Amino acid sequence: MARTCLAVVLAAGDATRMKSSKSKVLHSVGNLPLIAHVTRAAATAGVNKVALVVGRDADLVTEAASAGLDVPVSPVLQTERKGTGHAVLMARDIITEGFDDVVVLYGDAPLINPESLVAATSERAKGADVVVLGFRAADPTGYGRLLERDGELVAIREHKEASPEELAVDFCNGGIITFSGSKAVGLLESIGNDNAKGEYYLTDIVEIARSRGLKCIAIEAPEEDMMGCNTRAELAEIEQVWQTRARHAAMLSGVSMIDPSSVFLSHDTVLESDVMIEPNVWFGPGVKVGPGAVIHAFSHLEGADIGANATIGPFARLRPGAELAEKVKVGNFCEIKKARIGVGAKVNHLSYIGDAVVGAGANIGAGTITCNYDGQNKHLTEIGAGAFIGSNSSLVAPIKIGDGAYVGSGSVVTMDVPDDALAIARARQETKPGRAQRLRDKIAAIKALKKKA
Repeated sequence: MARTCLAVVLAAGDATRMKSSKSKVLHSVGNLPLIAHVTRAAATAGVNKVALVVGRDADLVTEAASAGLDVPVSPVLQTERKGTGHAVLMARDIITEGFDDVVVLYGDAPLINPESLVAATSERAKGADVVVLGFRAADPTGYGRLLERDGELVAIREHKEASPEELAVDFCNGGIITFSGSKAVGLLESIGNDNAKGEYYLTDIVEIARSRGLKCIAIEAPEEDMMGCNTRAELAEIEQVWQTRARHAAMLSGVSMIDPSSVFLSHDTVLESDVMIEPNVWFGPGVKVGPGAVIHAFSHLEGADIGANATIGPFARLRPGAELAEKVKVGNFCEIKKARIGVGAKVNHLSYIGDAVVGAGANIGAGTITCNYDGQNKHLTEIGAGAFIGSNSSLVAPIKIGDGAYVGSGSVVTMDVPDDALAIARARQETKPGRAQRLRDKIAAIKALKKKA
């Protein structure tokens, strides 16, 4: 029979040290809120339900924790802060629903690996009543120590309360604890607050469990899995670790990066095989890149779908709604927004294409602008297959340029252009022989008068 597991996620912190107007767990890593990283890891590990202990911004935290999750999330409000043991007990009613395992997670520790949670529940299945995740620290200063004897965990000792012998231990408490669902409430209710802060510490559960003859063990996980976030500096450190992991996974899947450390990915970035990414590229949420595409340096992509063997940039910006078919070329200093670009079409340098449909094989000359906004509403520009738009043209929407049509360079086009027609919309050039010298003389005379004055 499959085991059942409840994740109790503590997310009621005030984020005082973040100095922020929003809850700490709503800050993002990889463009995903911290709390969502945690609940998704729990779901991937196979939990059946999440009890979310919330405080500040409760509704927003619950919404972020639940988004895209296929397991139920039940928020529980914590109005007083009396320590981690007290926080977990806020979920008492959910804990008593009858889960085999209860795992306590922290909403500000987004790097937890689902495999570590699976390892903990596996040890529970083998007979351990309490399983604590720990790590080996190069510098254990400040961390609680995991004290073991004969392969079992006997206590978690806070750094300031540890003896010199205990301080020599480098096996540190990661904070994540998994314990028996049937014994959870009894253990939690036995936690006291006889300490300097008068708080109920979840770590006391180990010694309480052992006093009742229960088996407690500690298992090791990477230190970075346990990284928590209290300040914006720590948030940046966590972002760096997350990005390193994401880049590594992408490269193992067949993506090439010339300078991985300068590429920034989002939690939902999709990169197919043989994609090449040059330095200093930023992927916002919702970007998919097809096989063989090249993203040149200094490009900024968000909400874009890029087809196979497309070429983007350098210095290109793709905004939400950009849909590029295969073999599309978007040149340097171009911006695409809410536009579908057909197979093999080219949007050359210094162009803006917004609210548009561009047909296959069309050529958009340098400096072309789709004038899509009239001050109140956005309008559509349609450019047909094989059309040629000359450089420095402005297409005033709503407008339709037909298949195979040609727009002369420097045109301001305000009316539809039929298939295979030529449109030239610019003032006729006039040439005045000798006028250049007369103009220079006039300018010099004006400057002389100003100087005398």
